[in-house]
Amino acid sequence: MKKPTSIEEYIESHPNFSEALTFLRNLILSTEIEETIKWNAPVYTVNGKNVIGLGAFKNHFGIWFFNGVFLKDESKILVNAQENKTKALRQMRFETFEDINKNIVLAYVKEAIENQKLGKEIKPERKGKTVTIPNELKTELTNNDKLNAAFKNLTPGKQREYCEYIKSAKREATKQTRLEKIKPMILNNIGLHDKYKNC
Repeated sequence: MKKPTSIEEYIESHPNFSEALTFLRNLILSTEIEETIKWNAPVYTVNGKNVIGLGAFKNHFGIWFFNGVFLKDESKILVNAQENKTKALRQMRFETFEDINKNIVLAYVKEAIENQKLGKEIKPERKGKTVTIPNELKTELTNNDKLNAAFKNLTPGKQREYCEYIKSAKREATKQTRLEKIKPMILNNIGLHDKYKNC
């Protein structure tokens, strides 16, 4: 499926729900929110911050609220897409156009905008900042000042990638081969997966 280049194109690519999506879009745009397209779908922002997304799937469509956890949800209609995984995101799902209650949707949208203005948001957690360096790499870094300095210059994410790469090798010989492979990359300040990221 080709990536939509506009909101209209996105809506047209979901003919079953196009009328409902257009209705919801117009409802959302009746507020002060700004419309953009991210992750190939309509996203609505306040001061550059993601507040609401509009989406359609095989059997349902709806609105998701990026920080929906802060909504009062008096009508008890919000769902958590992935229980115990999703902390902030909440969805309002519909199966037919008739399921949409204009006043309820608008009230939730306005509340989400106000919450964003008040700065109510869950910041994504940075995964464990400590980097555990495997012994093989540690020995190499201890014996090579230039390599050690280059390694310290890498971002924690890149450091972790290299450490995992060495640790995940089962055999000692593989660890040594991997070590030789990554040394020039570290010295050149290249991340293990950089070549794939730029594709």
